Amino acid sequence: MHPVYEATEAAQSHSSIVFRRSKSAALVLTLVAALGLSACGDKKAEQQQAPQGQQKPPEVGVVTVELQNVPVVSDLPGRLEASRVAQVRARAAGIVQKRTFTEGSNVKAGQVLFQIDSTPYKANLQSAQATLAQAEANLAQASSTARRYKPLVEANAISKQEYDVAVANEKAAHAQVAAGKAAVTNANVSLGYATVTAPISGRIGRALVTEGALVGQGDATQLAVIQQINPMYVNITQSSAEILRMREALSQGKLSSDGKSGARVSVYTDDGRKIPQEGRLLFTDLTVDETTGQVQVRAEIPNPDGMLLPGMYVRVKLEQAQIDNAMLVPQQSVTRNEKGNFVMVVAEDGSVSPRPVQIGRSQGTNWVVTSGLKAGEKVMVDGLVKVGMGAKKVTPVPWTGSSQAPQPAASAAAAPASAASAPAADASAGK
Repeated sequence: MHPVYEATEAAQSHSSIVFRRSKSAALVLTLVAALGLSACGDKKAEQQQAPQGQQKPPEVGVVTVELQNVPVVSDLPGRLEASRVAQVRARAAGIVQKRTFTEGSNVKAGQVLFQIDSTPYKANLQSAQATLAQAEANLAQASSTARRYKPLVEANAISKQEYDVAVANEKAAHAQVAAGKAAVTNANVSLGYATVTAPISGRIGRALVTEGALVGQGDATQLAVIQQINPMYVNITQSSAEILRMREALSQGKLSSDGKSGARVSVYTDDGRKIPQEGRLLFTDLTVDETTGQVQVRAEIPNPDGMLLPGMYVRVKLEQAQIDNAMLVPQQSVTRNEKGNFVMVVAEDGSVSPRPVQIGRSQGTNWVVTSGLKAGEKVMVDGLVKVGMGAKKVTPVPWTGSSQAPQPAASAAAAPASAASAPAADASAGK
C-alpha cells in the first residue's frame, strides 16, 4: 500500500480511539453527577423527615410522689458483746485431777467442769463433824445437870450459885454445838469447791489449765470462760449532737416516736449482710465521752444459731423516730443552686416547671422532701438534658431506676437503621 494511504488510515484509527475515550469519560462524569444529586436528595429528604419525627414530645422518666411516714434511720458502728460472761475460777486450793468438758462446746449451769483433789477437804469435814459430835455430848451433859439442879435449888438443897453455873455451862454447850454445825457447813462448802461447776449456761472456751496444775494458791486461779451468746448485746456509739437534734425535733413536733414499740434495730455484718433477726434498743447512756463526744447506746439482738460472735464489728441501722407526711424522691431528681433545692415537676399537659423543695435527710438513695410537693405530682428523674435542649413538653413514663429514660421499641429499632443507611450513602457518594 502506498505510504500516503497508510498514514491516512493510521490517523483515522487514532482519531477513533480518542473519540471513544472522550465518550467514556463523559459517561463517567455523568454517572458521578447523578449519584451526587441522588445523595443530596436523600440528605434533604432525611432533613425534611427529621423535624416530623421530633413532633412527638420526648419521653422522660418520672416518679409519682406519695405522702408517707418516713423512718429516721441512723447508720452507726457497733460491736457485739456476750449478754452474760462468767469466769470459772478455782475457789479451792489443790491439784487439778480431771477436766470433764469439751472445749468450745455448750455447757449448762451446774455441769461439772473440773475436779480438784478433795482429800484434804474430806478430812476437814470429818474433823468438823467430830467436833460437832463432842459439842453435842457436852450439851447433853450440861442440860442434864441444869435440869437436876433446878428442883434442888428450889428446896435450898444447893446454893443458887451452883445452879447458875450449871445453867451457864448449858448455854456454853449450846454455843459450841452451833459453832460445830457452822464448821461442818464450812467444810462441806470447801469440799464442794473441789468440784468446779458451770455458774451459767453458755458456750465455754478453751481450758486455761491442764490436769496436774496446782490452782487456788493465794488467788482464785482462772480455769475457763463461759459466754452466753443468745441473745447478744450490741454496743453502739452515737454522736451526742445527733441525739440532741433528734430530741429537739421530737419536742418541736417535727418528728414523732412510738413509745410502745420502741426503737427498731437492724444489724449488718461488715460485708453488708443483714442479720435476719431484728433487735431492740435497751438504753442510751447519760454520760458523754469527753474525748470523742460520743454516747454509748446498747441494743439486744437474738442469736439462736450462734452465728454472731462476741467482739465482731457490725453496722447498726437504728430507727428512733419518724417523719410524718413526708415524701421520698430519688437523689438524682434534686438539683441545687444558689437559691436552694428544686425539682422538675411534669404537669398533666406535659409541661415542665421547676419547683423549690425543702430537703430533710437522705434515706438510702432517696431524699426526704418535707415541703414543696403535693401527693400525686410527677417529679422528673431522667430527661433533664432533653428539656435543656428546648423541649417545651414531654411525655412522662414511670421511672424504672435506669440511668436513661425509656425509649419506645419502634424508635429504638429505627435509629440503628437510619444510622446504618447514612454511612452507606456517604460511601456511595465517595466512590
